[in-house]
Order: sequence, then C-alpha cells, then structure tokens
Amino acid sequence: MDQLLQQILGYVKAAWGRRWWGIAVAWLVCVVGWTWVLSIPDRYQASARVYVDTQTLLKPLLSGLAAEPNVEQQIKLMTRQLVSRPTLEKVARMTDLDVTAKTPEQTEAMLNGLSSKISIANAGRDNLYAISYQDANPDLAKKVVQSLLTIFVESSLGKTRQDISSSQRFIEEQLQQYQQKLTDAENALKEFKQKHIGMMPGQGGGYYAKLAETTAQLRQAQLDQQEAVNRRNQLKRQLTDEEPELTAAAAAVSTNSEIDGRIQALEKQMDQLRLQFTDLHPDIQATKRLIAKLEDQKKIDLAAKKADPAGTKIQNPVYQQLTIAIAEADATVASLGARVSEYQRRLVELRNASNMIPQIEQDYTQLTRDYDVYRQNYDALLKRRESVTMSGEIESKTDTVDFRVIDPPFVPSKPAWPNRPLLLSLVTVGGLVAGIAVAFLLSQLRKTVTDRRVLRELTGLPLLGAVSRVETEETKKRKRKGLFAYLATLGSLLLAYGGVLIAQFVVSRAG
Repeated sequence: MDQLLQQILGYVKAAWGRRWWGIAVAWLVCVVGWTWVLSIPDRYQASARVYVDTQTLLKPLLSGLAAEPNVEQQIKLMTRQLVSRPTLEKVARMTDLDVTAKTPEQTEAMLNGLSSKISIANAGRDNLYAISYQDANPDLAKKVVQSLLTIFVESSLGKTRQDISSSQRFIEEQLQQYQQKLTDAENALKEFKQKHIGMMPGQGGGYYAKLAETTAQLRQAQLDQQEAVNRRNQLKRQLTDEEPELTAAAAAVSTNSEIDGRIQALEKQMDQLRLQFTDLHPDIQATKRLIAKLEDQKKIDLAAKKADPAGTKIQNPVYQQLTIAIAEADATVASLGARVSEYQRRLVELRNASNMIPQIEQDYTQLTRDYDVYRQNYDALLKRRESVTMSGEIESKTDTVDFRVIDPPFVPSKPAWPNRPLLLSLVTVGGLVAGIAVAFLLSQLRKTVTDRRVLRELTGLPLLGAVSRVETEETKKRKRKGLFAYLATLGSLLLAYGGVLIAQFVVSRAG
C-alpha cells in the first residue's frame, strides 16, 4: 500500500513539473469550446399531444357481427410511418420546405434533417402520443408539428377505410371463384350419380350389403324350392296309393267313417258344454240338432248302399284333392325356380361388378369431399362479406376511432437546444482534464528523477547515498512567485468560466 502511494505521489510530482503546459492546454480547450458553445444557434421545440380513443360504444354492441380491425396495431404502424420518406415529402410540401431545396442533394439533406428532428413517442399511457420537432425557426417548427398531426389523424382514418374496401374486393373475387368451383362440383356430382345409378353408396345399404342380402335371399329361395319339391314328391307318392274311382259301397263306408268322426267330435264338444251349462242352453241345443242331422245323413247313405248292391263306380274325392294339391305344388316349384334364377342372375352381376364398385365409391367420396370443402368455404365467405359490409357501413357513418388533441402545437419562448450552461460547464471540466492529461503524458515521455526510488528504478543500481538540496531565501521566493502565478492563471480560467456563464444568463434573460 505504501509503495502504491509513493508511486502515485511520484506521478503527481512529475506531472506538477509540467503544470504550465497543462494550464496552457486547459486555456486553449476552454476558449475553443466556449466559442463553439456560444456560436451554436438556438433551436426551438414545437410539440403536441393527441389521444386516440378506440373504446367506442359500438365495439361491444357489434362484437361478432362486424369485422373488428386491430386499431391499436394500425395506430402504432402509423406512428412509425410518420417518419417514412413519403410522409416527410408531404410534410415538406405542406410547410414549403421543398421550395428551399433546388437540387436532389439538397432535397435529400432536407429530408434527412426533418427525419432526425422529428420525435414521436408514447406520452406515458396507452394511446397517448407526443409529436415534437426542433428547428431554429419556431414558426416552422410549429407548422411541421401541425402537419404531422394532420397527417396522423387523416392517415389513421383513411387506412381503416382502405383496408375495408380492399377486403371487400378480395372477398368478392374469392366468392366468384368458389361459386364457379361449387357449380362445377355440383354438375360433376349430378352426372356421376346419373351414370352410376343403383351403384352409389347408400343405395340399398351399399354394394357389400347388397351382395350379402342377395346371397341370403338366394339361399332362402333355394331352401323354399327344395321344400316345395319335397312336398310335391310326397303328394305324388300319396297319389300312387289312391284309386281314381271308388265303388258306391266304399264311398259310403268312407263317407260314414267321416260322419262318424264328426259325430264323435260333436259329442265330445257337447260333453264339455254340459259341464258348464244345462241341456236348455242354446249351444247344447244347436249341437244336438247338428248330431241329429249327421245321423239322418248316415241313414240316407246306408239306404243308398242297399239300393245299389252292384257297386257303381264313382270318383275318389281324395284322389281329386291330391291331384289339385300336386298341381298347386308344381306351380309353387316353378315360381320358386324363377325366383332362384333371378337371385342367381343378380348375384352374378354383383360379383362381376366387384372390381368396379370400390372405385365408384372412392370416386364418389372424392367428389363429395371436394364439394363439401367448396360449400363450407363459400358459406364462410358469404358470412365474411356481410361482416365486412357492416364494418364499412360503421366506418362510413360512425367514428370507430376518436382523436382528441390534448395539447395543440405549441412552441415555448425558451429554446430547447442547446443547454449552454451545461455545455459550458462540460467544456470547462474537459479543459481541466485535458490539461492534467497533457501534463501527465509529457512527464512520462520525458521522465525526471523526483526521488531516490525513481533513481533506483531508472538505473537498477544500488543507491549509496543522497545529497540534500538546501533552499535559499531567493529560491524559495522565486518558487512562491511561480506558485502564485500558476494559481492566478488557474483562477483566471475559473473566473473566465464564471463570466461566460453570467453573460449567457444575461443574454438569455434579455432574449
């Protein structure tokens, strides 16, 4: 720590030896800097504040019905476009700045100057913007801010209307295209259905459902046909056991046997009725009368048998019934055969179409999918068109964005630039720092021995001793005069700085 302190003291002593060079450099820097600061022209700043109100009453009422543009994003974009070249050219025309530019180089320099002096910033809260511009001419600065404010308001409103108009044109073009696509898809679907009628998916449960249904119907028809053939053969076998004609006696026996069976059945029925009713009940009386008639018929048949003992031939009723039943069975077998043939034909057609049906279903699915997509997009575009149309009506008949000028363009009497007291102070401090730096650099470039430590470092030899210098009165008096002169020179620099500040204050108050 002591060594570092001694080193620092050594540097200070060395720089102190070059103090007059340092004070000269400080005076030079301060005089040049003060002259430059005092020669800087004044610039006045014109500013204005505008508030953009996007929370209108119609916004919540028309939510979902009309298209809602992102007004905040548009306004942020407009604030950036205010420093674009087209906007700067428009401002130059509105403020007659373009008249001063005679050549393309001058025009470019004028526009660059405009861009560098314009400031657009958020004024501390949402949708509150501050527009400012600095220029040596306060009236020109005010005109520039007023022009920027006008362009900001008009461009923001016109941008929304332009976006709505372009959106309407785009949607109308898309609607026409999708309408044509939808019409073409409908025609293609109609022609496909007409060409492949009966083979479409969903008609009769589809191809594979038709195939399974036809196969089941064929099997059932074949089963029914086999049953009808078996029944017909059974009837034919029964027919071979019957005689076409019977004698009267055999017929009578057969008839009597039938009558006896009926009589026995009626007697059993009458016994059941007597368990519930008396003999006077109408059902019992009717059964008795029927039994009596059957008894009379039996007696008549027996009398006929006795009257014709030769045995006259008559047709066998059982044979006739079997013949009729066989004819009906033949008709049933023929009908079922035709049905089996038809089902076999249908089954062959379905199997022959087995390679074509899946392709038809695939083509139909593709057509319907394209049609559904076109229809959905067309319906969506129709809704969007109505939404954009309503948005256009709202934009043209109401104010969706309200611009409120909080502070109109204003130019203070005091210039905004430069801050001369601050700049003069910085120049003075800079001059002093520059003087100290020059003195230190000169002391390092041309080193002098200030103490024994420096001597040892320079020579690298051991120090055997040192001879002290005895200051005389004349030498001390000369050093004091030099110190007073240096302090006077430094004090005069500070006094000059104070005088410049006072003069600047007086001039600014007088202005």
